Amino acid sequence: MVTTMNKVLVEIFLPAADKSFDVYIPVESQMSEVLLLVSALLSDLSDGKYKANGQAVLCDAATGIIYNINMAVCELGIQNGSKLMLI
Repeated sequence: MVTTMNKVLVEIFLPAADKSFDVYIPVESQMSEVLLLVSALLSDLSDGKYKANGQAVLCDAATGIIYNINMAVCELGIQNGSKLMLI
């Protein structure tokens, strides 16, 4: 059984595909790890419109503020329903 107690459900907008994806991300993980996982996942889900290349950044979709990859997800105030953008 998969538990989501230590994860949050966020919406990630991918401008390259002009689509949003709902993704569970672990709250205790460093943003650098989450960025790698999300980049690979969205590369697969976007039918080739987005290619993970190690240059991506995750930012707040509303403000455009880039998240610090050296901080944990929970430290960044990301919670259920947060809207992120992968560029």
